Amino acid sequence: MHKLIFSKEALLDIEQIAIWYEEQREGLSYDFELCLEESVSQIFRNPELFQVRYKNVKVRFIKRFPYGVHYLINLDKIIVIGVFHTSRSPIDWSKRLK
Repeated sequence: MHKLIFSKEALLDIEQIAIWYEEQREGLSYDFELCLEESVSQIFRNPELFQVRYKNVKVRFIKRFPYGVHYLINLDKIIVIGVFHTSRSPIDWSKRLK
């Protein structure tokens, strides 16, 4: 069984995305959080299922929203390094690997 860990940057990503969606329409941030929770749950249940997108970073795209959960598998840990918009370049989020 893996341990799921969110980086500080990933938690900040989630907070900023939720705030933006709530500003767009009341309750939309809740919809985003439900879809995010489903994605993270799938990662936790089967972390190897999703595609490697850059070096060892795997991505699970979030249903209904243009974001992906970017994570690494390190022995018994799943480390979420960020939640990024699909339009962002891998260069933007690859900096978090250091």
